[in-house]
Amino acid sequence: MCPLRVLRTSSKPYLLNFITHQYQYHARRNLILQSSASELVKLRKLTGPYSGIVEISLDRPEAKNAIGTEMIRGLRHAFELINQNSYANVAMICSSVPKVFCAGADLKERVDMSESETKIFVNSLRSTFSFLEHVCFPILLILLLEIAVRIPTIAIIEGVALGGGLEMALACDIRICGDRAIMGFPETTLAIIPGAGGTQRLPRLVGKAVAKDFIFTGRRIEGEEALSVGLVNYCVPDGEAYSKALTIARDINLKGPVAVRMAKRAINEGVETDLTSALALEEDCYDQVLSTKDRREGLAAFAEKRKPIYIGLSHLEPGVNFLDEEVSLQFAGDSFFPFEYSHIPEAEMCLKSCSLRHQL
Repeated sequence: MCPLRVLRTSSKPYLLNFITHQYQYHARRNLILQSSASELVKLRKLTGPYSGIVEISLDRPEAKNAIGTEMIRGLRHAFELINQNSYANVAMICSSVPKVFCAGADLKERVDMSESETKIFVNSLRSTFSFLEHVCFPILLILLLEIAVRIPTIAIIEGVALGGGLEMALACDIRICGDRAIMGFPETTLAIIPGAGGTQRLPRLVGKAVAKDFIFTGRRIEGEEALSVGLVNYCVPDGEAYSKALTIARDINLKGPVAVRMAKRAINEGVETDLTSALALEEDCYDQVLSTKDRREGLAAFAEKRKPIYIGLSHLEPGVNFLDEEVSLQFAGDSFFPFEYSHIPEAEMCLKSCSLRHQL
């Protein structure tokens, strides 16, 4: 039998057996976070002290990780898999290709595109990067529910990050680079402009004057200058960016998962509206954490002078129906995954079941 999640209604505990056999349960977790999103985008679940952290790795060495149609599909699939997993708290985006983060869009592929095909490709790239921010644009609302990454994202930049590659990093929540990293927007050299968010996210980070300098001239900068203008959060010695990112990811991973997700939403969506609306959004996000067991656990841990053990699921209101073994058997196999995912917000995991979960 698999580890049982515990639901409580009133004062009586109920055992919730989502999947009958431990093999099925274990296979589901690995299916989501250990299988590749595509041949070009690898998805890996970290374990041990880093459990809760996932790694998205770009792997197209022959093209320096240039972004083509297939890589866009891989990125979107990776984002969807992350959202279907309740154990992912932080995502790191990196490259498996030495000295390259991402060289930008695949211009060789684009040469054979018509104007309409090019527009579709760039729009797809722009919307894909927007999913990293979990910003709710009306036109993206339906896709957003399945693909938008609600957890914090960290871009690990070692080597070259140009054009669309740098735009992807700008859409991440935190950017870490090596001091020999090379970043820039060479689009004007090709008589185009950064079209996947670069003209909008860059000035929001570094200011209009610096953004215009970079984009108009197409000049490239290294890590130290990127740090000085606010393009990246951290600049470390060459080869140490991954280690730094892992340290930061682990620090985030120890915080309340729901609180971190709500903070991301409040910040990203709030800065795009007026202050009155933003404060109302903040209130709504705060309300989302008020009823969580994590909030009570944080206060209890503080009072007891111990480290908190956060679960990351919403509170189960009294009277909510629980799922039993018979229901889980009806949805065994692949068809059960979206069913389970849709009910996760209703579940409250006790500390014992949380501990069992991490022993798998």
